[in-house]
Amino acid sequence: MPVGTQATVKGLTIDQVLGTGAEMILANTYHLCLRPGHELVRKLGGLHRMMRWDGPILTDSGGFQIFSLGDLNRVTEEAATFKSHLDGSVIRLTPEYAIEIQEALGSDVAMVLDHVIALPNSPEVILDALARSIRWAGRCLNAASREDQARFAIVQGGLDATLRVQCATELASMGFDGYAVGGLSVGEPPAEMYRITAATTPALPVDKPRYLMGVGRPIDLLESIARGIDLFDCVMPTRNGRNAMAFTSGGPIKIRNAVHRDDTRPLDPDCPCLACRHSRGYLRHLFISDEMLGPILLSLHNLTYYQRLLAEAREAIERDEFDLLLDRQRALWSAQKPLDEVNSA
Repeated sequence: MPVGTQATVKGLTIDQVLGTGAEMILANTYHLCLRPGHELVRKLGGLHRMMRWDGPILTDSGGFQIFSLGDLNRVTEEAATFKSHLDGSVIRLTPEYAIEIQEALGSDVAMVLDHVIALPNSPEVILDALARSIRWAGRCLNAASREDQARFAIVQGGLDATLRVQCATELASMGFDGYAVGGLSVGEPPAEMYRITAATTPALPVDKPRYLMGVGRPIDLLESIARGIDLFDCVMPTRNGRNAMAFTSGGPIKIRNAVHRDDTRPLDPDCPCLACRHSRGYLRHLFISDEMLGPILLSLHNLTYYQRLLAEAREAIERDEFDLLLDRQRALWSAQKPLDEVNSA
């Protein structure tokens, strides 16, 4: 799911997002509550009409901001109280209010409010956040009133597989429409994320969607699909695109590097996106000249790359050949240099 935090995927029109192959997008409860305000979104017809997006929309509950805005919030059993990063005003986000906001936004999938913590952490802190997340999930479910909006619970438990299974089992018994694995991709090594994902998914219903929140790199997507995950979101394709990094079938490219100055090749010869109609040399020129078209084109390309990769994964699953795809991509990506070393010339 491309990330449209503030009801826009940065730098792209909604038709361009659709053209990448995206079928579902994400927006954020906390940010839209601050600006323009969820009641104004309701008056403008809800997110779908306001954005002119006809596909499904998932809204995150604001739980991630409990982690990312740690210096600006305080968590109690009743609520998470934030100081706005915009003007310092106080927002008190209860589970009930998180659902109220999302119902006003009119998203198709509303996430429960959960307590996200940094990892690693002490067993006491992890267990406390897990238990609170379960209680808050129940409060969200009780507060929900829209029959046309699905509710997804969020599994917490840090890097403790036993706690993850405990949380998943309790949430599964509550009858949500889907389940997310949260609290990962917050600084732990990828191998730990894979281990916890593999331990968690067997405890979740097989007939409900499973969503790994905030992930991630292309290899993370395929590795997580192998472990039973269906849905992903991440700012990486667009954020990296705005910062002159392109994902390609041959590996990541830092387009600002001098090696691309007179390169007439496209980013990826098999990619149908608008960016790949241009040469690498031209794309580099756009970034060196601080032209806004550069970030737009690389954002468009990266989203297209991600959607093509996931389409290939779906096709491989249908042919019962996903393991072959994963092995091939593992070999390709392991032969590449780390991202911070790519094209350093």
